[in-house]
Amino acid sequence: MKLQIDSQRLRFRVDEAELARLLAGESVVDQTRIAASQSVGRRIALGPFAEVQLTWGEEEIRLDLPQDAVRSYADSLPRRDALSFTLGVGTDAPVLSIDFEVDVRDSVRQRGPRKGP
Repeated sequence: MKLQIDSQRLRFRVDEAELARLLAGESVVDQTRIAASQSVGRRIALGPFAEVQLTWGEEEIRLDLPQDAVRSYADSLPRRDALSFTLGVGTDAPVLSIDFEVDVRDSVRQRGPRKGP
């Protein structure tokens, strides 16, 4: 898993193996150790919700994605665009864009080129 942070945009990218684990009901977890006693983790999971959920804690950033949306996205791979969500619309909080994508090069290697539109 890779996480790119750019101002009010988060981009989570997984490979095909990580996508398969998500679709099988597992979480994908990654961790960065800063010191022996300090680390920050990232976790992506799918669930039966209609909207994306993001929890930003001191020790973990957790992204919960709607499983139906991710399954539909996975059925259309390989593709270059992301499955995109927006948090904070209609609130006083700043709008945060979240992109979830599968590495297109890995998808082409695993699935072959996309056929059709």
